[in-house]
Amino acid sequence: MITSPPRIRVAAYIIRPRTRPELLIFEHVGAPEAGRQVPAGGVEAGESLSEAVLREVTEETGLTGVTIVRALTAEDKPHPGTGQPRRTTYFHLAAPIGTADDWIHRVEGTGGDTGMTFDCRFRALPLPRPLADDQDAWLGLIDPALTTGPARRK
Repeated sequence: MITSPPRIRVAAYIIRPRTRPELLIFEHVGAPEAGRQVPAGGVEAGESLSEAVLREVTEETGLTGVTIVRALTAEDKPHPGTGQPRRTTYFHLAAPIGTADDWIHRVEGTGGDTGMTFDCRFRALPLPRPLADDQDAWLGLIDPALTTGPARRK
């Protein structure tokens, strides 16, 4: 059996410090079935993982000025809809000082998300329930206290 190589992807945990640290999440406007997510997407040819995560953040949220704190882990997990192999590297990023609490962003450009609208907002950690596709699974690598609440425990 021939298996295709995994699609190489990145995902961003953008944290801003508050009394309780907050994570930037978004929802697709008009597509609630997509669930709450963090910025994530594919790595383009010739692009480093670091370049890709910064590009994805800007494309999906409009946010600039984020800084990479560190890469956290790489997760090998099939796509939930297609079953195709994926390797996603999760990054911890810091939000710029003065970032708004919430905003609406419409994706511009020529990528697959062009024309989509995202409702972006910061939410206190730990989250009360998991994100779509368990994207929150690695928050504990930043700090174990940030692990998603009881709904996540199995």
